[in-house]
Amino acid sequence: MTATYREQGDIAVITLNNPPVNGLGHATRTGIVEGIAKAAENAAIKAVVIVGEGRGFSGGADIREFNTPKAMQEPSLMTVISIVEASDKPVVAAIHGVAMGGGLELALGCHYRVAVAGAQIALPEVNIGILPGAGGTQRLPRILGLEPALNMIVSGKTVMSDKLASTKLFDQMLTGDVLEGALAFAKKVSDVRPLPKIRDIKINYPNADGYLQFARNTVRVVAGPFPAPLKCVDAVAASVKMKFDDGLNLERNLFLELVQTTESKALRHAFFGERTASKVPDVPSDTPLRTIKSAAVIGAGTMGGGIAMNFANAGIPVKMLEMKQEALDKGLATIRKNYENTMKKGRLTQEQFDKRVALITGTLVYEDLSQADIVVEAVFEDMGVKETVFKKLDEVMKQGAILASNTSTLDVDKIAAFTKRPQDVIGTHFFSPANVMKLLEIVRGAKTGKDVLATTLALSKTIKKTGVVSGVCDGFIGNRMVEQYIRQAGFLLEEGCLPEQVDKAIEKFGFAMGPFRMSDLAGNDIGWYIRKRRYVEKPEVTYSKVADLLCEKGRFGQKTSAGWYDYKAGDRKAYASTEVNNMIVDHSKAMGIERRKVSDKEIVERLVYALVNEGALILEEGIAMRASDIDMVYLTGYGFPLFRGGPMFYADTVGLSNVVMAIHSYAKGSHPEAWTPAPLLTKLAQEGKTFS
Repeated sequence: MTATYREQGDIAVITLNNPPVNGLGHATRTGIVEGIAKAAENAAIKAVVIVGEGRGFSGGADIREFNTPKAMQEPSLMTVISIVEASDKPVVAAIHGVAMGGGLELALGCHYRVAVAGAQIALPEVNIGILPGAGGTQRLPRILGLEPALNMIVSGKTVMSDKLASTKLFDQMLTGDVLEGALAFAKKVSDVRPLPKIRDIKINYPNADGYLQFARNTVRVVAGPFPAPLKCVDAVAASVKMKFDDGLNLERNLFLELVQTTESKALRHAFFGERTASKVPDVPSDTPLRTIKSAAVIGAGTMGGGIAMNFANAGIPVKMLEMKQEALDKGLATIRKNYENTMKKGRLTQEQFDKRVALITGTLVYEDLSQADIVVEAVFEDMGVKETVFKKLDEVMKQGAILASNTSTLDVDKIAAFTKRPQDVIGTHFFSPANVMKLLEIVRGAKTGKDVLATTLALSKTIKKTGVVSGVCDGFIGNRMVEQYIRQAGFLLEEGCLPEQVDKAIEKFGFAMGPFRMSDLAGNDIGWYIRKRRYVEKPEVTYSKVADLLCEKGRFGQKTSAGWYDYKAGDRKAYASTEVNNMIVDHSKAMGIERRKVSDKEIVERLVYALVNEGALILEEGIAMRASDIDMVYLTGYGFPLFRGGPMFYADTVGLSNVVMAIHSYAKGSHPEAWTPAPLLTKLAQEGKTFS
């Protein structure tokens, strides 16, 4: 967990050793400083090589120390880099694997940099709402050039070392062992003086002011609500206009300013939330995993096809089952077309296309799936249909296979009870389109094996999903909460809103799509089917009848070219519908409700606070392990604005006492039964606490 020092002939080697990515934690920073001091004291040492143990040079700051005193404790990274730069013996950074964030900044502070091909180079700080804070914005433009450096810093994107081989960033590209190559290079430059320092380089860029203004204008449009990208431009501009130390001071001040912004806090919350989501307290990290070398999917429709693509994209062969050849052929053709479209956009090579298409095959016979390591059911959302499928899977699948259901609302424990192996059954709720959406709700049944849960969480990473664990309840985390959101949207229509007003208000708040456009995309008939079930199972829960009236007209959304909005052939744009709006007004009249003007503020609060209140109940019941898990569900699956950090984090920023007051206020309205504050929310508000 530190940096070790050894001498190899007349070259000192400082090895960063802090798995998994050699994060620059306090102990590691201290080790570097001590190593430089030892090298300085030994007259026989002519140069120093800094190298990373294991898979890379350094991935930057040690995230385990974020928000702890150790993160800023001396020696800070700035101090470390100053000491390295001031060494009177040449210091060589030997880069392999990764050099990101603070890791790259450390390398930039060295006198020389050598690298092997395939190393990932990046200053990704903008992705968590900050900027490089240890000289990255001042040194990278000096050595790489103003334009490419600015592009890297503002985008936060990773660039492979091969792409930078012709630049001055690397003094030599190595073949073979990185340490051996670095030692040979260090010997070669050991007597060269003066020692080159990036800080001494002056940037010469024709019409830098014009370019920087152009960059500001472009970034302003792309950055949207996030302040960090523009601040990155300001910091990089300082590398051109200011003395080095003045630029460093500006960078530091901008860094400290950004750290305090809500947007940065939201991004960091999401960053840590995604990593925390895979940790389950009672499932040890060393739990043996089941092998997943092949997969099967029941159903070749939109969901089934998308799920199959996830496996193929990860190189896992998958077999799709359908009952009729026509449906199977249609599903396979749709998959092929999706891949063709991706290839046309340049995001897939012909070779990749051929490989992925070849990995997906079809069958009409359950027995053909028998040897798959995991099978995902993606059939109609009906318990009777699920029963038939799982009884058959129990009969044909090999022992040890994971039996997964893509159900979005149904009881996974009941589904598991249809088999003689409930320990092998788990919910894997993909979001549509399944080959695009990042979220995977992993539903843990009462009897789901720990190894099955651990394997499914690991698989979510393999197929590039954010896996979030949920307990069993109607709708799990996401759909249970969104039901309250949709309920409020329906009540708002009765009280005076039209669909376009509700959607515009919540989209202005930052949602990717408002509730009515979302329903049209998903299919209004799906919600109708669920409500019909609710009317029987939970007659005490009230809903606006407007959505039922819409469905009775056959307006199921984009698939029927008519939903809450009108749609034109080949055009997914939502057009306000006179027919629907008249229907809404007539319904209010029939119910004896006097329509009123509703503010955008009320719309946003009612929709978002409905999510928050239900989220608090979910936490209280143990359906979700953490508030951040709920936020990850909404950030990755429901289009909640990233810069607001998810519903629970947003509630924290607003103040839970303010949320409770608003709920009590709305409880005085037309549907008080929908506004009972969750006990946990009330308790936290009274105690002045937060969800996080």
